[in-house]
Amino acid sequence: MAHPVIKFGTDGWRGVIASDFTFENVRVAAAAVAAYLHAQSDPKQVVSRGICIGYDSRFLSEAFARTCAEVVAATGIAVKLAREITPTPAVSYGVRELGAAGGIMITSSHNPAQWNGVKYKAWFGGSGSPAIIAAIESYLGAPVPKAETPAAIEEVDFISPYMAAIEKFADLDLIAKSGRKFGIDSMYGAGRTLLAGVFTRIGVDFVQIRGNVDPLFPGINPEPILPHIQALGDANGCDAGLCTDGDADRIGATDEHGNFVDPHKIFSVLLEWVLKRKGWPGDVTRAFNTTKMLDRICAKYGRTIHEHGIGFKYVVDYMQAQEIVMGGEESGGIGFQRHLPERDGLLNALLLANVMAEEKKTLGALVADLQAEYGEHQYGRIDLHIPDELKNSAIARAKALAVGDASFAGMPILRVETLDGVKFYLDNPEAASKPNAAETWLLLRASGTEPLMRIYSESCSMESVTKLLEAGRGFALGRS
Repeated sequence: MAHPVIKFGTDGWRGVIASDFTFENVRVAAAAVAAYLHAQSDPKQVVSRGICIGYDSRFLSEAFARTCAEVVAATGIAVKLAREITPTPAVSYGVRELGAAGGIMITSSHNPAQWNGVKYKAWFGGSGSPAIIAAIESYLGAPVPKAETPAAIEEVDFISPYMAAIEKFADLDLIAKSGRKFGIDSMYGAGRTLLAGVFTRIGVDFVQIRGNVDPLFPGINPEPILPHIQALGDANGCDAGLCTDGDADRIGATDEHGNFVDPHKIFSVLLEWVLKRKGWPGDVTRAFNTTKMLDRICAKYGRTIHEHGIGFKYVVDYMQAQEIVMGGEESGGIGFQRHLPERDGLLNALLLANVMAEEKKTLGALVADLQAEYGEHQYGRIDLHIPDELKNSAIARAKALAVGDASFAGMPILRVETLDGVKFYLDNPEAASKPNAAETWLLLRASGTEPLMRIYSESCSMESVTKLLEAGRGFALGRS
């Protein structure tokens, strides 16, 4: 049933602590998860398998997690509760490896410090599909019968087995022999000193910043993009900087010159390496707001690429249905089916180090090689915090624009796509002077859960991207 506050978006429910993210509402969300699990007839999701619950470094996350555990256990479902702050992918790995019926993660990922949230993980160790999330939402506020005796709540270590798995997935020997020095930034989040611990053990030189836990995330949002990642870029003498977000499921990076390497370039570097060096089988998926460079890489290596809506749950849908070598999204969430149907910032940090070691190149050189071969692709995004009425009006006006009758930044609209938001492909005169230039596009997308509109653009130069983002801002605010 509908709930006035709780609404699960692309990756769970998020809210402002003490405003809508309260203990009362967290109990409602946990009860809905319990009701959903009790209602399943699928033997893979029987409640006797229990549920895994974890939490990140945010304010009151541990207390919210324990509240969830008590609500779920009261219905007769056994709970394995993280004994310490834990990355989201570690909880997802625990769900799958322990054979649990599902998982709950208390986190608001990359959101500002005043936010917290609830992510649901399905029995296979990945984000719940749209169908699963819709089913959970249908139980919001519904009564859940309590067991005569509450099930057990057991505190467990999700981190050790997860770290063993990702260390096996990457080639640590090769990384150790590379002689590279890395910057590490956990952004005060759940990644803490885990990556630093690996590098210490294998003898890799590194500098770590923000590896301590601080629920205020002083001076930043724990999102591995500019401007929040700038401090990592300023670290001296490193061949690359590796950054994870608040719950360590997303990756960000800087190169040897301190320049930000956006998630699209990270995805492209990893994809090129996987297809060229590893030859792992399977198709590729990407979200509607990701770089078209991925399409060109897949075309070179004869792989099919699937475009889908925004949110990792769509990647998971594909991974559950067919063989997918990689899938990812704009925000730095990248996953490998052969590891886990889940995005994993710590694994991808190790894999970037792995690629650098195998290719014997810096991260900046790897990105430059891609730009030279597949054409220059530049990308940008702005977030507009605007009232719902204004964002909804902007989307309605965008959908009404006709090809040939409108333009952005002086670039006529060539075609329009509406898979998730409104995307305009544009006739950019600058592209004519650049060989193999990237397609130019602008995407307007309104959040379904917040008074927020995101505007994305990709083009063959940062100048074009900047012009288009400002044109999109003006359009969204009704100035043009």
